[in-house]
Amino acid sequence: MSLTADPPACTVPAAGGTSTHKLVNGGADKLIFKIKSSNNNEYRITPVFGFIDPSGTKDINITRTAGAPKEDKLVIHFANTPADATDAQAAFAAVTPAGTVTIPMSATA
Repeated sequence: MSLTADPPACTVPAAGGTSTHKLVNGGADKLIFKIKSSNNNEYRITPVFGFIDPSGTKDINITRTAGAPKEDKLVIHFANTPADATDAQAAFAAVTPAGTVTIPMSATA
């Protein structure tokens, strides 16, 4: 089971902007994920919960609102998907994360 992010870091203008990243499932099992941010005031992430098919990808959008330049991070928690899962948010509450991927975020002036 492996999950990677491409690109592995995010740089956006402190005045606001959007960055798109691809989560890549390098394994043979369907994964479920949840994304947490160290700064929920200035960043909006979509989707927060989701599934990634075996050897598949999922695009995530990171949107920053205007604010002071600073360093933040996203942490993506992931696990194998339960067999009967159809709602990622509900299903994630029932699993124990098996790993994490961190995306450093930098807002530049």
